[in-house]
Amino acid sequence: MSEKCTDGATCGSCSSSGSCSAEEKQKREEEVLQSRLSQIKHRIVVMSGKGGVGKSTVAVSLAVTLAQQGHKVGLLDADIHGPNLPKMLGLDNKRLQASEGGIIPEPVMENLTVVSMAFLLDNPDNPVVWRGPLKHTVIRQFIADVQWGELEYLIIDLPPGTGDEPLSVAQVAKPMDGSVIVTTPQDVALLDSRKSVVFSQQIEVPVLGIIENMSGFNCPHCNQVIDLFKQGGGRKAAQDLKVPFLGAVPLDPQIVVQGDAGKPFVAAFAASPASQAFTEIAAKIEAAVNK
Repeated sequence: MSEKCTDGATCGSCSSSGSCSAEEKQKREEEVLQSRLSQIKHRIVVMSGKGGVGKSTVAVSLAVTLAQQGHKVGLLDADIHGPNLPKMLGLDNKRLQASEGGIIPEPVMENLTVVSMAFLLDNPDNPVVWRGPLKHTVIRQFIADVQWGELEYLIIDLPPGTGDEPLSVAQVAKPMDGSVIVTTPQDVALLDSRKSVVFSQQIEVPVLGIIENMSGFNCPHCNQVIDLFKQGGGRKAAQDLKVPFLGAVPLDPQIVVQGDAGKPFVAAFAASPASQAFTEIAAKIEAAVNK
């Protein structure tokens, strides 16, 4: 059984009739994937053991911070069932466009483009009810079929937990430069984040470090730090698991306000303690992947 090439022409492996066997087609698709990956210098996943810890906010903030520093950055929303990045970037009404060279990623700002499942949904209220193999296919397409171009960083926002999507990304985008684990200071969040560290190590993705998000609140009235969710748990987990601690990001109400408005917080409030924390975290990640 043979199939026509996807471009309707005869590729190097095709017979004279212009048809490919399944093996030849798979080989050609793998060559395209590797060609895309060869243009991406560093591939980093942002993950968490549970939802609600601000993982997507961290992914967006890191991507924007690196882009503002002059790095070419791609942001891949690999959360198939809950794609939130377009909303946080003010792109929730956009749709993916395609050309002969593949899918065109949506520009966010200078040096930053994004691809998300949300760009394919006619109605944001429609759930994506897919099993593992279909999710694996679309994640592969988001890497192989997208014209990412030459990137210094591809930041991949994963859904919470240790399911299909992290496994697919680790398999498709290998070798990965590492994972960034996001947690909050509460014990229940730390328990799940520790599982994420072990999971990352099991799938042979180096752990770049742990970020403690929502770490204290700076009161605007008395200038005192209030431990709404405690502090220090992320650092202790990093010490216990012998992985780097990347930093603590304080809670700031403007992070929520700007995210809902589709404006990256680190761009709008660059001088805030939270934005400065992301600058320091980005520097640590850059140093780690460029060793």
